[in-house]
This record gives sequence, C-alpha cells and structure tokens, in this order.
Amino acid sequence: MEDHPHAEDAPHPDVWTGRATNRVQWLLALFGAACLALGIELAVNSAWTSGVAPLVMSVVGCIAAGLLVLFGTLAFVHVDLRLDRESLEVRCGHIGVPRRRIPLSQVAGADFTALVTPRHWGGWGYRWRPEKGTAVVVRRGEGVVLRLWDGHTFTITVDDAEAAVRAIRARLRTITPDAAH
Repeated sequence: MEDHPHAEDAPHPDVWTGRATNRVQWLLALFGAACLALGIELAVNSAWTSGVAPLVMSVVGCIAAGLLVLFGTLAFVHVDLRLDRESLEVRCGHIGVPRRRIPLSQVAGADFTALVTPRHWGGWGYRWRPEKGTAVVVRRGEGVVLRLWDGHTFTITVDDAEAAVRAIRARLRTITPDAAH
C-alpha cells in the first residue's frame, strides 16, 4: 500500500461507501445446500423400511439444517457500509438484511482498529457481547469502531477502514448530538 498523507480536512465525497467480503462463507453455503439436497433426495427416493416417523424426521432435519446454514451464511458473505451527511447505514448479505442505520447525531466518535476477528466476537455475523458492544463481522481484518453517545460501541469490518474513519470524523465535526441524550 502506498503512503499517502491524509489531511483531516481533505474533502470527502457526499456519500462514502465501503465493503468487506468473506469468500469462505461460500463454502459453508455449499454445505447448507448439500444438506438441503440430501433432505429433498430422502423425501423423493425414500427406501426406508423402518417407518414413516424416522423418514419424516430425517427429511425435516436435513431441510431445516440446510436452510438455516444456507441463509445464515449467505446473509454474511459481505457487509456494505454507506455514509452520507446524516447517517451511517450497514447492510449485510445480498438482500441487505440485517440492516442498521445510525444517525450521525448519535455517534460520539469513530476509531480505526487494525484487527477484528470472528474469534473475539464469537463467530461471524451480527454479534453482541455485553463487555464489547455490537459488531458486524464478516471477515478477519481491519474495521471501524463507532463510539455512540449512549455509551455503546458498534464495530464493522470493512475494507479501507481508515478512510471510513476519516470520512466519519469529517462529518462529525459538523454535527451536534441529539438533544435526547
């Protein structure tokens, strides 16, 4: 990476966007699809002679596990961060759910962190830990830590997190906190 001087008061675009992707999640999604396919195969070509109940439990179990793993992993293949003049919005996966919108008036500050790992948060996905706050973790690497006026933190893994922090800080200089705090 080239070394560029970054002035805090350098102009920022009206809308800053960033993304982080985890290609390993696709492997887990394939496992979910395989479980789903096994459930369908069992339902269509059942040669079980031990009764209907074990067959139904196997079919339902495979399909349920397959759908859970498939949709659970696809929801966190990537995260998109969008920063405009009024808010920061985080969207996960291809359909953008879960989604969180944080008005900048609720943000006290933003910090860069060089290493966010799923192990620190208990896995991939949308996470909450009482001692750490909330996080969207889709991969290991750099991230943004938002300090909110209510005392909570919100961490997002995103590529070029340093640029995101600069853009957030530039926006925060022009905003005052909500009167509701």
